[in-house]
Amino acid sequence: MIIRKWSVVLSGLLTVLMAGAFAPSALADGVAREGEPPPRVELVLDVSGSMKERDMAGGQSRIAAAQQAFNEVLDAMPEEVHLGIRTLGAGNPGDDKVAGCLDSDQLYPVGPVDRLEAKTAVATLRPTTGFTPIGLALREADNDLGDDPGTRRIVLITDGEDSCGQPDPCVVARELAASGTHLVIDTLGLTLDDAVREQLSCIAEATGGTYTAVQDADQLADRIGQLVRRADVPVENPAAVEGATVCADAPLLGAGVYIDRAEFGEPRWYRVPVRPGQELRASVSVAADRAMDPDHGVLLRAVSEDGQELTRGTGAGHGRTDVMSTGLRYPLPEPEEGDSSTAVAVCLEVSNSFSVPEGQPRTPGLPVELSVDVVSGPDNPSDVAAFGLARGWVPLLLLTVVGLVAGVLWGLLVRMGIALGRAH
Repeated sequence: MIIRKWSVVLSGLLTVLMAGAFAPSALADGVAREGEPPPRVELVLDVSGSMKERDMAGGQSRIAAAQQAFNEVLDAMPEEVHLGIRTLGAGNPGDDKVAGCLDSDQLYPVGPVDRLEAKTAVATLRPTTGFTPIGLALREADNDLGDDPGTRRIVLITDGEDSCGQPDPCVVARELAASGTHLVIDTLGLTLDDAVREQLSCIAEATGGTYTAVQDADQLADRIGQLVRRADVPVENPAAVEGATVCADAPLLGAGVYIDRAEFGEPRWYRVPVRPGQELRASVSVAADRAMDPDHGVLLRAVSEDGQELTRGTGAGHGRTDVMSTGLRYPLPEPEEGDSSTAVAVCLEVSNSFSVPEGQPRTPGLPVELSVDVVSGPDNPSDVAAFGLARGWVPLLLLTVVGLVAGVLWGLLVRMGIALGRAH
């Protein structure tokens, strides 16, 4: 009874993770949208020696629980989904690390599924004493899914961390995320080992996926419920965009959510058209998808096309962080009578002060998510918000005069205080 409960829960989790690849944005009422390629999912299963461990509830082995879960997933899978299965560590029982770290095979090709054929293939799997080449398997799974547009998802199921070292699976995940093919990797850990958790979390976070640890049935059921509720909410996929190094060359953006990659120490520029009487609202998040030095910050500036800074948002922190965010608002005042109501381009500059310790990779750049919205402006915007931060000789002269007057008054007050003290 307990064994079946664990396998049903694992089966449900795999189903939900796959469902994220096609529902509800890719499918409507169970039918793929006309003209769009079918969603593609590949399950990557660790079949190394440690999968023989009988530490699941009721003494079931890890591989037996995974096989039972796979069978139930195949039974419940929608016809529209193209599914594939890949293994790692399944075919090399020896101690040859060179051969073992190349041990990843496609058990079932990505495409329409023959359930009986796929179940038969899964049933033949037996754990070996092989290695765990996770980085290699992720690259191969990405190739299996092809590069056609549409939803692409990898679900990695393992009970250990990569035992080969090269290619590093976190680096591979970042490279795949930066390739522009919208690949998402979800990871499922069958142990509570800290090193496994850190590596699987790193892989998932780099691609916008999820990491889940199998601890007990109740926790898994809670997690499944969360994923189901999340799957019921329509998700807007961010649009890939490439910012420029200067405002004049920046891409023109409308309202929406955009993703980019920011190289260390290099600002990214974008432009947004705003009409008089409208307010630009923008926010940016920069993800720390690898080990970082403790001090970090992010800056978002709104700048006119002639270089005048209009407003800015900043965020800074110290210590470990997963993401830094900031935002800004810039209302453009209503046009005066006779003035043009033509939209003007507001330049947005995104920069960050993240740095990596020695030995950490600097490429690809950090993931950037930029949200842009243009709404009706407020009735009475503040001077600074509406007309920008002070610039030029006039504000400088004004500040100088105010400083001189304040200094003279303070000096007179001090002298009067001293004179009164002597009189008494």
